[in-house]
Amino acid sequence: MNEKFHLASKLLQVSMFSKKPHFMSQILCFVEAIPKEKSSVSSCISLKLMLSKGLIKHVSPGIFILMPLAVRSVAKLCNLVDIMMHKINGQKVTFPTLIPEALMRTSGRWEGNDNLFKLQDRHSSSFCLGATHEEVATYLLSHERLTYKSLPLCIYQITSKFRDELNPKLGLLRGKEFLMKDMYTFDSTEENAQLTYKAVCNTYDEFFQILGIDTVKVKGSSGDIGGKSSHEFHLISDVGEDEIFYCPKCKTGINKELHDGNDVICESCKVHTKRSKAIEVGHAFLLGTTYSCPFQAKFNSSKNTLETFQMGCYGLGLTRILAASVEYLSKNNSIRWPFLLSPYYVSVIPPKKGSKEESVTPFANHLAESLSKVSWLNSNVVVDDRTNLTIGKRLQEASSLGIPYVVIVSKRAQEDIPRLEVIDVYNDQTSFLSHKDTVSYFRDKNL
Repeated sequence: MNEKFHLASKLLQVSMFSKKPHFMSQILCFVEAIPKEKSSVSSCISLKLMLSKGLIKHVSPGIFILMPLAVRSVAKLCNLVDIMMHKINGQKVTFPTLIPEALMRTSGRWEGNDNLFKLQDRHSSSFCLGATHEEVATYLLSHERLTYKSLPLCIYQITSKFRDELNPKLGLLRGKEFLMKDMYTFDSTEENAQLTYKAVCNTYDEFFQILGIDTVKVKGSSGDIGGKSSHEFHLISDVGEDEIFYCPKCKTGINKELHDGNDVICESCKVHTKRSKAIEVGHAFLLGTTYSCPFQAKFNSSKNTLETFQMGCYGLGLTRILAASVEYLSKNNSIRWPFLLSPYYVSVIPPKKGSKEESVTPFANHLAESLSKVSWLNSNVVVDDRTNLTIGKRLQEASSLGIPYVVIVSKRAQEDIPRLEVIDVYNDQTSFLSHKDTVSYFRDKNL
């Protein structure tokens, strides 16, 4: 667990949030219930919770506003992705959202692709909104002459993608606009491309392990992306739209769309696989020369000849991962996040206004300032200053938002040696500690 607190500190090194305590009364949060006519999706826990807790706001089918609490979680997820991509020498870029028709025709993906949003400018030039960016990435490399010494090259971005979904549903699990990390890799040989493919897939495994969500990696269809082979990363869930066969031992398997029968034997473990619905949260494609050939994307080889790039592409649906994590971990009426993605890590609750304990309110603010100086808590402490509400109500809301720790400053803070009620929400444990011991309680978690 200490590794997660250490990683939380690293995430905050690139945080754009203020390092001072935040105040709940100042956070924009509009709760929304699922309309009765949407009862068909009532089984989707993440949609119900994210709407009812004010994390997202519905605009139109498949289109949502991410509210401030959700934006904080997404920012942490993006920072973690950056850290993981850096480990495999990923270089971050930003490709244009508008992709010219000519690029899409070069790859053959302009016609027959019903998921593309297409539009024209005032000069009648046609474009589409980027659903993925294989064409743009390959175009970039086709206009620069790299040598084999520059390879492998891994470039990635984190941007909004757009797909004209036939049936957008389940909130952030299937939308028309979503946030995605997409990486494009360029290698000198097919063997080297296989090594890069393995390295990225291993990094994905580590990424999901850090988040604390159990994914399974299955063979998948290359679909309209194309290429030689692909693997999908799934979370087991009853609301998932994919159906997979997976081995409970080695957590590998195959998507049902690639298998006609009702039973699959795991070749490695020699056991029957399980059949389950699942949510796809990541995908890896070994593209070969599917894009580099039509774009004439070549490099100077060690033999001083021009050779065609061997490519791969790798996606993580970030807003989908956020919702899928809530779907996978939450229970009853309370959100449970992967620890690192919680909007705040600590909520400090001062006494109710007009209560006998109101005099210790300044002590609560002082405590919040002290906790904010703990490295992994910088910008991650919120004071629930809505003192018109009871402590019990605010505790319940902190728990339902998935804030892992709550510190209550109330009656026992008036004692000669003030005591604070420190609640580990996820483990249902409570301690009564002094101010000094409370700060140490959190600081020690960063060892």
